[in-house]
Amino acid sequence: MERTSVSRLSRALQLILPPIAMVTSVALAVPTVANQMIVADDESANMVYVIGSRVAGRTESDVPVAVDVIGNAELRATGHSEVGRMIQALIPSFNFSSSSISDGTDAVRPATLRGLGPDQTLVLINGKRRHQGALVHINTSVGRGTSGVDLNAITIDAIERIEILRDGAAAQYGSDAIAGVINIVLKDGSEPGGVNLSYGQTNEGDGETWQLGVSKGIELENGFVNISYEFRDRGATNRAGESGVCQFSCSPHPTLAGVLVAQDSREISFERQNFRVGDAQVRHHSAVVNGAVDWDDDELYGFITLSQRENESAGFFRRANQVINNPQLSDGEAFYPQGYLPLITTDNDDYSFNVGYRTYFDNGIAFDAAVSHGKNSQSYQVSNSVNASWLVAQGLDTGLRQSAQTSAHSGELSLGLSTLNLDFTWDRESVAVAWGFEARRDHYQLTAGEEYSWRDYDGGLIGANAGIQVFPGFTPLNEVDESRMVYSVYGDAEWDVSDDWLVITALRYDDFEDFGSTFNLKLSARYSVSDTTTLRGAFSTGFRAPSMQQQYFNNISTQFVDGQAVEVGTFRNDSQLAKDVGIPALSEEKSKNFSFGVAFEPLDNFMLTLDYYMILIDDRIVISDQIGMGSGSGIFDSGLAKNKVTGAQFFINGANTKTQGFDAVATYTTQLGQGELQLSVSANVTDTEVTEQFSPGGLNGIKPSDVFGAQGVSIIEEWQPKDRFHLTANYAVNNFVYNFSANRFGEYSVLDNNERQTYGAKWLTDVKMTWHYSQAVSFNAGVNNLFDVTPDRNIIGQAEQGYIVDSEGQTLVNSAGVFDYSRRAAPFGFNGAYYYAGVTYRF
Repeated sequence: MERTSVSRLSRALQLILPPIAMVTSVALAVPTVANQMIVADDESANMVYVIGSRVAGRTESDVPVAVDVIGNAELRATGHSEVGRMIQALIPSFNFSSSSISDGTDAVRPATLRGLGPDQTLVLINGKRRHQGALVHINTSVGRGTSGVDLNAITIDAIERIEILRDGAAAQYGSDAIAGVINIVLKDGSEPGGVNLSYGQTNEGDGETWQLGVSKGIELENGFVNISYEFRDRGATNRAGESGVCQFSCSPHPTLAGVLVAQDSREISFERQNFRVGDAQVRHHSAVVNGAVDWDDDELYGFITLSQRENESAGFFRRANQVINNPQLSDGEAFYPQGYLPLITTDNDDYSFNVGYRTYFDNGIAFDAAVSHGKNSQSYQVSNSVNASWLVAQGLDTGLRQSAQTSAHSGELSLGLSTLNLDFTWDRESVAVAWGFEARRDHYQLTAGEEYSWRDYDGGLIGANAGIQVFPGFTPLNEVDESRMVYSVYGDAEWDVSDDWLVITALRYDDFEDFGSTFNLKLSARYSVSDTTTLRGAFSTGFRAPSMQQQYFNNISTQFVDGQAVEVGTFRNDSQLAKDVGIPALSEEKSKNFSFGVAFEPLDNFMLTLDYYMILIDDRIVISDQIGMGSGSGIFDSGLAKNKVTGAQFFINGANTKTQGFDAVATYTTQLGQGELQLSVSANVTDTEVTEQFSPGGLNGIKPSDVFGAQGVSIIEEWQPKDRFHLTANYAVNNFVYNFSANRFGEYSVLDNNERQTYGAKWLTDVKMTWHYSQAVSFNAGVNNLFDVTPDRNIIGQAEQGYIVDSEGQTLVNSAGVFDYSRRAAPFGFNGAYYYAGVTYRF
């Protein structure tokens, strides 16, 4: 295989990395700008890396599947501080929904592609499988019952570009790639380093964010090392409404129904915004090292990623008059006399490393061997709280206010992934063939919290809640230490049938130690009808294996009913209860993907792509509703009775779904006056339907709608926008770059407490200006959500609503509830406008 002037690392990446297209026609920095360090050279700007392809140098119109590629400059131009938010601001088919007061989901937001689940998109780093986060979204939010990759764990300073394949790719990469693939490509080479410093805050004065990023490429005698570090400190935001319920003592108004009269003077001066509803407080350190060295005619390469993030969020406020959460001590006052807001600190630690070796044999075969390991852990510390049952057991003496423990470690989740890859590539003129082997080990652990965090000290006899309030810890019975092996072989081939016709095929066999094997295939093709028009399409089968979290996560609490201890919660599918009630073991989700599109390029500076897709998923894994006694199944009821359980939920293969939609992307570049204008317009329309629900195994006698209920169906079908639209205009003139973008988030609906609310479509407008003072120094300033747009006001799923007056009839509070905006699903959050400024120094 003849070597070119392209670096050996770039050459190897072109052969080995996933088929992903590089589209630089919408690059933000242009040749008229003084600082040229963020502009790719003309040769690399025309390169395309296509999933399944081992042939470098294709143009975008050659790509047989839908692809987005966004460079570092584009990501930064969004003005956002999180990688997930950056992608959402640029790619309409990608969503990064917010929720609040949802425990771990406050810290790790669910990232979705084409409206599917977070675990139905495969994430790669430099073409290598990335480990998922340990968290499974149990609370009621987008992605409930799933786990995904923490995209925010990778520093933006380390990212060269992000490549997004919008098509099923399980036949190439195995489990998870039902919706598509996201590949994060790290900076390589010895490009100059730089320092980025920025500050911003919302127009409400909260959410203050400091961000510092440093990166440097170091040229070695026979290779390179690129090092990046980032620090981010973000303050919490709060958009909570006022609490309208009685905090101390009230009585019904003698004539006005539903109105309370304060009987305690403290009601008058009480601070009614006592909830925290918004973004969590975050302190985040992350670092990436990427490098390669030539070794004789071969190459050694590798990368390391490190992330440590501390998030602080809040739960529901516990009032002074809630004795089960805030017991009354012997002096007649509650333990917390003014009530308390429990805080959850989530420590998210994440690391990975990859070491690889590449060589080229004399017969033209390229060989790549790589070993990688990564781990994510999430531990929980609860503070400003108390274990109410402990106070009761200690006799409720007033001295407990000084001596009681008010914080506790509630436990830890961790997920590790170790992978060995052996990949071969053979490229000869019109035919390219690749094959390989993968062995992988998944390892999941759940560690109990300290005893104080979960224990019921008073035996449930006096009515004080057990465990530390807001997040009772995992018990020793919850502990998990499980692993599995996965073995895979694959083969794919690419054939240039003619100058106009390209065909790509892929086959893959995966064998999972815990549930069995699966075989998948993919066929994709593109045909150039003319010099300006290309047709493309693909069909594939796919799968997603049940995650370790879905198989082994459990969170069981003991409650007392009529003095008898009973258990409720989420049970493992291999638990004794699951066996007794006939819950079957989880099997893989199976999918069929169809796509058809056209790429139209009538001018060198204009391109339009249109793509239709349909994704059919069978045996989709969901988390059931809480099912109790008298549900309608004799087997289930007898199993609950045998295990002294009154209610349980499980992960099950519970539904079939159908997703279909359209993507459209258009880019245009032109000279305007003394500068250059670049326009990008993109849109996505997605509709997902739950076509069938199941009652598997011992649930067979229960109505499917009682096993996987209306809210679970609504989360899949309705909780994300049905359509998205994105417009970007970038104008570069002299030493200035002006960025303008508009994002439309379409309608979405939320079902909560058996009520449904539809939230209207909203437009968000972002503006930014960058001044390149010199080759080394540039300044920027901008506003995200310029017109301070928020979602529609929330009218369902409310809490703490009420009307209180004082003894003279003067209104103290009249509140519709504390959730002014839906805490369940907010596609773009509800913080409002965000102002920021920054400076960059390059060296």
